[in-house]
Amino acid sequence: MEYRYLGRSGTTVSELCLGAMTFGREADEADSRRMLDLFADAGGNFIDTADVYGGGASEEVTGRWLKDRDREQWVIATKVRFPSGPGVNDVGLGRKHILASIDASLRRLGTDYVDLYQIHGWDRATPLEETLSTLDSLVTAGKVRYIGASNVVGWQLQKMLDVSRAAGYERFLTLQPQYSLLARPTEWELIPVCEAEGLGVLPWSPLRGGWLSGRYTREMAGAPDGSRVKTAEAQGWSETWAAYANETTWSILDELRAIADARGRSVAQVALRWVLQRPGVTAPILGASKFSQLEDNLGAVGWELSGEELERLTAVSEVTAPYPYDASMRDLATNR
Repeated sequence: MEYRYLGRSGTTVSELCLGAMTFGREADEADSRRMLDLFADAGGNFIDTADVYGGGASEEVTGRWLKDRDREQWVIATKVRFPSGPGVNDVGLGRKHILASIDASLRRLGTDYVDLYQIHGWDRATPLEETLSTLDSLVTAGKVRYIGASNVVGWQLQKMLDVSRAAGYERFLTLQPQYSLLARPTEWELIPVCEAEGLGVLPWSPLRGGWLSGRYTREMAGAPDGSRVKTAEAQGWSETWAAYANETTWSILDELRAIADARGRSVAQVALRWVLQRPGVTAPILGASKFSQLEDNLGAVGWELSGEELERLTAVSEVTAPYPYDASMRDLATNR
């Protein structure tokens, strides 16, 4: 496992981040601990969770495992934004909710501080100055080392950075967006903002909920039982069979399989490797519910795709940009 700087900071993280969303939910505590041990043995030092994952169970499982480790060797990230209780103020990015949420997260994690505290989305109801000043105070108080954002659009990210810069608040160090061969529009605004402002990119769902794992084929009529897509359809999540069972997806998978077969790698490893080698990316977040999945995903490190292989995958997954992105990207390509 190699290590990369976390944005423009002096803190280094493993090139893969272990996502703990499944802990205490799809994966019980015993299986979660096995995956954490495997990740640690592979050289990983970066774990991402959130206060709402498993209703707090993800943080609790991570915290109990962390007690047996040297805390200073680990970079722990969590998030705040979505409902954490039944009260009217148990949601959003207002001062009251953030202050209550960080204390609850620290208690569940069993630690005095989190390394990266991220807003889990935009909150149009709360003034930016309230959110950003509160996050700044958490860094000053020592409860948080760095702050980051997730699930925002380009103008929102830039505005938050500008407000922080003008007011002298702690600035976001990272962005956690959805990014994969099946989620390329992230490149239109978000990644350019991150590159210009020095934010590390931490892609979530780099295998798009299992679609890029190689499990699905064009011959299938629907998602198999036990798959994430089947669960997503039942729960009303976004990874429905109808949304992705199309020629674009199958063409990407055909190219992934061709490269995987030629390199002696799995489809998932090739898909992850593409994300790992994209400009601006610090560490893709692995979200596994089974030990075998994580074991395979960890095989994405220690080797590289060639320039020709990268181009093949980039070309087959290219998305036609709508106006005004088409003109902007054309100007970028010609430097005029």
